[in-house]
Amino acid sequence: MIGIDIVSNKRIERALNKYKSKFLEKIFTKSEIEYCLSKKTYIECLSARFAAKEACIKAIYQHCFTRLEMKQIEIIGKRDEGVTVKIHANDIELSSLEILVSISHEKDYSVAVALIT
Repeated sequence: MIGIDIVSNKRIERALNKYKSKFLEKIFTKSEIEYCLSKKTYIECLSARFAAKEACIKAIYQHCFTRLEMKQIEIIGKRDEGVTVKIHANDIELSSLEILVSISHEKDYSVAVALIT
């Protein structure tokens, strides 16, 4: 199963400016927040992870008709090391899924593709 998502970086920036930490804490794990906020390009980092989470949600739903919350999906890794996905769920099948993710971002947009292997 495959999922894809594209997000406007300005949309994420507006949400962050409007809702502050409530937005971050609803969508991202503590590790994701710490990692992205340590970057000069933190908006693009958050946007790329947002797109990756959405892509994963779409792929997972096609796989087993289950909808996860954004925070249940953790995007781990750095540009040089590649990206891995960790599912925080009580369901053993869900938490053991192997999901490959590719992320890209530019000034205005971030995009991600997720593939369940």
